[in-house]
Amino acid sequence: MKNRFLLLIFPLFLYSESLDEIVNLSIQNKLIQATQYNNKALVDSYQSTKNSYKPSLTIGSSYSDARNETAMYPNSSLTSFATLNYTIYDGGIKQERFNSFEENIKGANKNLDSLKNKISLNVIELYFNYLSSLSLKDAYLKQIQTLTTQKQRLEKFYQAGITTKDEIEKLESKVESVNVLIHETELKLETILHNLEYLTAKNINIKNGSTIKETIGDKTNRADIQSLEHSAQSLKHIASMTKAKNNPMVTLDNTYYSYNNNYDNDAYDLLDDQNIFKLNVAWKIFDFDTTNKSYQSEYKKYLAVKSQYEYEKQKADVDYKLAKKAVAIANHKIRSAKLALKSSNSTFKIIEQKYKHGLVDNIAYLDALSSKYDAIAKHDGAKYELEIKKAQLIYHSGKNVWEYIK
Repeated sequence: MKNRFLLLIFPLFLYSESLDEIVNLSIQNKLIQATQYNNKALVDSYQSTKNSYKPSLTIGSSYSDARNETAMYPNSSLTSFATLNYTIYDGGIKQERFNSFEENIKGANKNLDSLKNKISLNVIELYFNYLSSLSLKDAYLKQIQTLTTQKQRLEKFYQAGITTKDEIEKLESKVESVNVLIHETELKLETILHNLEYLTAKNINIKNGSTIKETIGDKTNRADIQSLEHSAQSLKHIASMTKAKNNPMVTLDNTYYSYNNNYDNDAYDLLDDQNIFKLNVAWKIFDFDTTNKSYQSEYKKYLAVKSQYEYEKQKADVDYKLAKKAVAIANHKIRSAKLALKSSNSTFKIIEQKYKHGLVDNIAYLDALSSKYDAIAKHDGAKYELEIKKAQLIYHSGKNVWEYIK
């Protein structure tokens, strides 16, 4: 309510979201909701399957009217019945089916975690790329400001006949070049905001200041790898379920009948009710190897997914090692960028003074100016790149990325 009240007082554009707020919006989007509904549907299907193995009771009735009465067919009759069915043993199919469902549910939950993690990482990358691009735009604007100041200075010199027109034109050309870079950067910023809108279903205004926590912990399998492992185990149970069809099956049926027969001939009216109990045993002993071939087919599906799981797990281990190296390199980049920034600032101050006194030409000045603002942009970019690399390391270590935002 407080936020809504503030939005009524201040324009909407004044409100901006932190990284944590943007991620929270993104992991509640429609894609996540659709996955959650599918997972709930799977749980309901499992419960329905479990209930189908419980005893079932069926009741019914039928009415008949015979044109010619016999001992079997009365003039008219009403028959009611109640049947109890129960599968005592199905060869082990039930337990394998239950096991398969449980693995699928675990896999679906891990798949949801994986989807949230991937979206969170995507948002984090967009967030810091936005800040990096914003810093680059700021550097370009400051560069234009400096160039404009120098251009105004040269124009005075030109009017006094101290400098030539081409000196001013070179600065104007540089300003136009930087303006093009600004427009390109603004397009990138707008594209990032649109991508965030896709993920959050909301117009996003980014608030600076969020970072990613440092973490060096034990690595676990990523959620998508765990989901694949559960899928493999589910297929293994399906294969066992197929094989179990060759085992004996024992079922129980008990039906109670109530007869209300209307005989014209009283001699035909023999029964008022009847109860029939059946204990059934069935054992498929030969089917031309159909069941075995079906089992082999399902088992090969399990082996295929198991091989895929092992491949993805090995690939994930490599990705984790590379992510650790990427964080180390990003830290080195920051240190290098700091030194480069310090050096370029010092160089620019010297060149600027010499340029003002006519000791160097504008080419040397423009090079020094570009180097200075490039160094500023690279330094800021290196800081934001480190945050992205930290998030990628957390992702590849199997942890929930959104839990490490501060």
